[in-house]
Amino acid sequence: MGESNKAILERANAAITKGDNEGFLSFCTEDTEWVFIGDKVLRGKDAVRHYMAMAYVEPPRFVVENLIAEGDFVTAIGTIRMKNEQGKMVDYSYCDIWRFRDGKMAELKAFVIETKPK
Repeated sequence: MGESNKAILERANAAITKGDNEGFLSFCTEDTEWVFIGDKVLRGKDAVRHYMAMAYVEPPRFVVENLIAEGDFVTAIGTIRMKNEQGKMVDYSYCDIWRFRDGKMAELKAFVIETKPK
């Protein structure tokens, strides 16, 4: 049996926090689709690559609070901190729902909400 979907997602996230976007993308299918609810849809690895180059000017900082796996799905709940277009660090709360296919991340539904300082 291959690596668990949770372990694959953990390895992919570790790559992204090191600024290794291509390493992260190696865990995605060629036809991966990312849906940012209420915002945008990215179709295919090249669209995701372009998004990452723009959004991850500096590697994001993740804190995964819960990682829940069931069948082909892994849900990650946590916080992420990343720079916006103006270069200011912004905090977000997120819930990512990943669907895996043949050991790779095929679909993402991401619910991302900016967290305002108290």
